[in-house]
Amino acid sequence: MRAVVSRVTEASVTVGDEVVGALPGPGLLVLLGVSNDDDEADVDTMVRKISDLRILRDERSASETGAPVLVVSQFTLLGNTAKGRRPSWSAAAPGEVAEPVVEAVVRGLRDRGLEVFTGVFGAMMQVHSVNDGPFTVLVETPGPR
Repeated sequence: MRAVVSRVTEASVTVGDEVVGALPGPGLLVLLGVSNDDDEADVDTMVRKISDLRILRDERSASETGAPVLVVSQFTLLGNTAKGRRPSWSAAAPGEVAEPVVEAVVRGLRDRGLEVFTGVFGAMMQVHSVNDGPFTVLVETPGPR
């Protein structure tokens, strides 16, 4: 599993003309990609990392501050560009596999007491964000074992 986590002053996701998820204030924007090899241990690791990463102001975490989180599924994070000019998507889990994993991450974050907003899985989305800092990190779970 791979996530791009940004500290943001604002973030929202729109499908068509409708805002389907928006942070009520500063927090984290998480673009989340699920691989074919991800399992429950990867979900647990990702939930812990997102909630406990000390990347907010004053080196605090979302768990410490109660900062909201916007999670947007993004299979393109698993694109492999090592060969040629066209990314390979073979490492990305198909929708029917990835969607329950994304839902498990969202549920895990909520179970930790975080306010979580989401995009719409599989939809064509427009993501708006204002990066704070800018501050963005890549978080990966162990992946293939």
